[in-house]
Amino acid sequence: MTRTVYALTRYEDCQAAIDFLTSAFGFRVHEVSKNDEGVVHHAELLAGDDMIMVGQGRPGGPGIYVAVDDVDAHHDRARTAGAKITMDLVDQPYGSREYGCQDPQGNPWFFGTYRP
Repeated sequence: MTRTVYALTRYEDCQAAIDFLTSAFGFRVHEVSKNDEGVVHHAELLAGDDMIMVGQGRPGGPGIYVAVDDVDAHHDRARTAGAKITMDLVDQPYGSREYGCQDPQGNPWFFGTYRP
């Protein structure tokens, strides 16, 4: 199966975002591109077999949902790493357990057990 849609989130400081996303949410770095001044302006991070792209720009947007196996442990890890919890852990009527948070640059993230 060839992927054609990728989640993209923007950051004013991409390197700080990569550091946070890998430590707080468990993403793995796949690719990092720097401009002529050595500043990260694009990166690709992996969550399992799925990829998100991180680009330089103004933070914000509708948010990203990532399915994880142990959402309770993920929640605790994210909070310890400095994520601002915006939606406490909740069991949804459609069978998912999930939570919401913001990274240090203000982008909204959602993690849960639901896999569409």
